Amino acid sequence: MIDRETVQKIQNDIAQAAKRSGRAPDEVRLMAVSKTRTRDEVLAARELGLTLFGENRVQEAVEKFDGIEGVELHLIGHLQSNKVSKAVPGFNLIQSVDSLKLAQKISARAVASGVIQPVFIEQNCSGEASKSGFDSLDDILKNLETLRSLEGLEVTGLMTIAPFTDDEKAVRESFIRLRNSFEILRGREGLTSLRELSMGMSGDFITAIEEGSTLVRVGTALFGARDCGGVSGV
Repeated sequence: MIDRETVQKIQNDIAQAAKRSGRAPDEVRLMAVSKTRTRDEVLAARELGLTLFGENRVQEAVEKFDGIEGVELHLIGHLQSNKVSKAVPGFNLIQSVDSLKLAQKISARAVASGVIQPVFIEQNCSGEASKSGFDSLDDILKNLETLRSLEGLEVTGLMTIAPFTDDEKAVRESFIRLRNSFEILRGREGLTSLRELSMGMSGDFITAIEEGSTLVRVGTALFGARDCGGVSGV
């Protein structure tokens, strides 16, 4: 079960990493990844002051967070097309927009619902076939004008998942790749709505912050080890 000492330690680690990268601690947000966790665990985290939560599965999240006030809920897992109608406007933000087709479906649902849906573009910066996301910056650029034109969609950040490896160089390079994409999209391409870089999880969030992350997704380090049986997507 999550406890105050653990939360404070992680917040301190985040603050120190932010300072090393020349930023203020409050420039990096801590997300509590609550996938597979119980509603009671979420309420305990909320009592400890955590307000930003990430979930992988639409139905699980809708049921778990029903009636819980004062929280910001992000979808961080792969979103299947047939679940878009439940995800919009159920989530404050969808981080895992991994294709133009999915963006178009989210756009259509947002327009039908009369909302603006904030999203992050997910880039596969590790090159691993097992991971979702646009394959490269060039892949994003190829679809950028269409993405810009989609009604009901606001692209506010980029997201990636580093390779699962002990090779810190490979992990750091994946974060550098996403930061470079961010700088090019925001600068040369004028996508000024981009504000956040979501990268870094329990095992690598310090490296991610050093490379520019503004939002880290932490589950195991906050809640402890979990039983992942049967969880394979949204």
